[in-house]
Amino acid sequence: MPKPRRKTAFPPDDTLFAVRQRKPVPHEFVLDALAPLSPRTRPMFGCLAIYVEDKIVLILRNKDKPDQTTDNGVWLATTEEHHQSLRRDFPSMRSIKVLGKKVTGWQVLPSDAEDFEEAALRSCELVLAGDPRIGKVPGARRAKASMKAAKKRAR
Repeated sequence: MPKPRRKTAFPPDDTLFAVRQRKPVPHEFVLDALAPLSPRTRPMFGCLAIYVEDKIVLILRNKDKPDQTTDNGVWLATTEEHHQSLRRDFPSMRSIKVLGKKVTGWQVLPSDAEDFEEAALRSCELVLAGDPRIGKVPGARRAKASMKAAKKRAR
């Protein structure tokens, strides 16, 4: 025989069932431009990372807190050896400041630059063309952790 259900005097708390709202995709036109490559996205650093095949190519950032807007825009995954040639294509490009280093592999096309949308779309054209200056294959995190564990065991 089933137990009688207890009646609650108040309705259930709706916050238990609330669906968390996703943040809007920053600079969504970039994803539209890269659509022919079927890019994948993942959250990274509070931003949106874009992967094409095994490479991370871009990060889209648009923080709205006044003290965090400096590096808003499109981040290019590149290496220091390509900075000079990329700067010819993107005069407003600079190193990311939020990482604290003077020069980093990550470069930003700042969203407050006059040519931002044009530059962002040009970076998409380079990615679509397979330009080797943009994109990095990320290192495996787990491999590094397992190597550290193996070294400790060897001691």
